[in-house]
Amino acid sequence: MSRSLPRFRRVAFWDAVRLGMSNEEAGRHAGVTHPTELRWFAEAGGVKSNGPEAASGRYLSFDEREEIALALARGESQRSIAARLGRSPSTICREVTRNKGWRGPYRAGPAEKMTRQRARRPKVAKLAADERLHMVVQHWLTLRWSPEQISLRLVEAFPDDESMRISPETIYQSLYVQGRGALRRELAACLRTGRALRRPRRRERERRGRLSDMVNIRDRPAEVADRAVPGHWEGDLIIGRNQASAIGTLVERSTRFCMLLHLPDGRDAVQVRDALIAAIRTMPEQLRRSVTWDQGRELARHVEVSIAAGIDIYFCDPHSPWQRGSNENTNGLLRQYFPKGTDLSVHSAEHLAAVAAELNGRPRKTLGIRTPAEALAELLSAPPAA
Repeated sequence: MSRSLPRFRRVAFWDAVRLGMSNEEAGRHAGVTHPTELRWFAEAGGVKSNGPEAASGRYLSFDEREEIALALARGESQRSIAARLGRSPSTICREVTRNKGWRGPYRAGPAEKMTRQRARRPKVAKLAADERLHMVVQHWLTLRWSPEQISLRLVEAFPDDESMRISPETIYQSLYVQGRGALRRELAACLRTGRALRRPRRRERERRGRLSDMVNIRDRPAEVADRAVPGHWEGDLIIGRNQASAIGTLVERSTRFCMLLHLPDGRDAVQVRDALIAAIRTMPEQLRRSVTWDQGRELARHVEVSIAAGIDIYFCDPHSPWQRGSNENTNGLLRQYFPKGTDLSVHSAEHLAAVAAELNGRPRKTLGIRTPAEALAELLSAPPAA
């Protein structure tokens, strides 16, 4: 029987496959029959490098697994076993952790079988195999949560259920990778980019001229930088088709809570001034500390805003969007709702409020997977500092 063939023939077979030989050529090289090499290739899932018999040094052999089982039964430590086998202690630790039975000791036979099962390809996508996890992920995607937010929120929502765990990359693969489509492809439109490939960010638009009476970002109080004190905001505009329409955005630095400014009649300095003053006046007093903006001409009347709304205004350096990182990130999220190249003047104030509410209801990793709305509510309900 082919199973009685010496191990060196399997080693020779997989060495030849990894060198690029076909099944038949590798079989002839190893001195085995065509049915045998077909069976070996099928057992490994049809993947060249995944055969557990491949002698690359990466995989433990069955002989090594037997030695591990015997040594553990004698009471030897994993570190001493690793030293004798010439393996890393972490390799032995992972092998025992992955392949140890639920109630019994580590055994070579079951460990070999489980390793072969994991090496088989293709695998059933996790979201295709678990209907409950599939439904939860799909629901949160329709709420425009990102895969990372979903992955982190699952831990919070199901702390004692290990089956309700999935990585962001697995969600992306289920959406985009052919053959792993456990999720409807249309759900990709719910992602922020709305596309499969991640593209480099575009350069910021050129800024012309210099505003009078600007206070530079370097003159902001130190409390702004560490986000410890609430009430410091970052602001900007997202621009519509032909630069003829815009929506103003304000993001609170400590909670990432956002507000949208309705600009139906354009984005000149007067209209932005009026919308910004109206928005700031709706804020509680402890949330009116400062606004940081870029050097766009739309804020040419910033002194009037500062006086009327009772808030300090600081300006970033030219071509430095990272100085308003929270606002830049939020503007990227808002492009899900307001795509580039569209007319932004058609959106009503009520629609902008609804979009802001939905965005403020998304969990954020930087907030410990709380939502901006939860973080703001917690901040406002806290007793004032002594």
